Amino acid sequence: MDYRQLIDMFLHTRLFGIGQTDVTMASLAIFCLIFFGIIVLSRFVSGRLLDRVLSRLQMDQGSRYTFRRITEYTLILIGAIIAFQFIGINLSGLAVMFGFLSVGIGFGLQNITSNFISGLILLFERPISVGDRVTVGDIEGDVVEINIRSTTIQSLTNISVIVPNSEFISSRVINWSHADPKIRIDIDVGVSYGSDLETVLRSLREVADENREVLRVPEPEVHLFGFGDSSWNMQLRLWINNPKRHYYVRSDINCAIVRKFRENKVEIPFPQRDLHVRSPLPVPLDTAPGMDGTAPVARTKRKD
Repeated sequence: MDYRQLIDMFLHTRLFGIGQTDVTMASLAIFCLIFFGIIVLSRFVSGRLLDRVLSRLQMDQGSRYTFRRITEYTLILIGAIIAFQFIGINLSGLAVMFGFLSVGIGFGLQNITSNFISGLILLFERPISVGDRVTVGDIEGDVVEINIRSTTIQSLTNISVIVPNSEFISSRVINWSHADPKIRIDIDVGVSYGSDLETVLRSLREVADENREVLRVPEPEVHLFGFGDSSWNMQLRLWINNPKRHYYVRSDINCAIVRKFRENKVEIPFPQRDLHVRSPLPVPLDTAPGMDGTAPVARTKRKD
């Protein structure tokens, strides 16, 4: 038996059967090649061709990403069907086999299935999109990728955080960019009771008006929020259009408030406490020391 017969025997030896179809090493290799080729083609179509087309339609980043993902998954599904049909496997028999297997592995893959379904919900319902600024737990960052099982968030410290998709469906998530991207920033500051109130109100409004990132509509507001132990509690409310900039805008406004208050002689007080020390009451003492050299002892006189 020469090497050609050995190779032919190796490629056409029955490995297992699915329904009425015998699966051989040759058919399995053809299936893998077709399926791998479809995956490469789907990524090329969704990543290169669609990117050029969708960028001309002026769609937002989240919509383009969702459309690319759906196209990629659809092409992979079609490719899998073609690969099975090409090697002669009847999909109805395959469905029966997967039906039996799903009963056994359903509980073991429950978490993976939950994340898979949650990933589809995220793509179609779009409570979050690529490019959104979100807060999950105590982590704030930008959504950079939504996959079948998990979503990748790039934190403000440039760390990639992998979050299971089910967390976005079953837990509370703050999406800073959802729907209307405008957010309000509240800045609290205390001023001394000796300050001129009109000067304080005017100074805070000027700080908001002089910042380019603060929106004019809605208009910034200044409120006297309450009366503290040593200060009036003022609050400056302003709106910005980019939620990713709220840390920088808050810092700029705080610095501008310090400069403006110093310019207008407005004092930002620090907590003060007055301490009153009372002198002790005088206690009458016998001036004559004891015979044994001890200290004088207080004595009271008794009236007969």
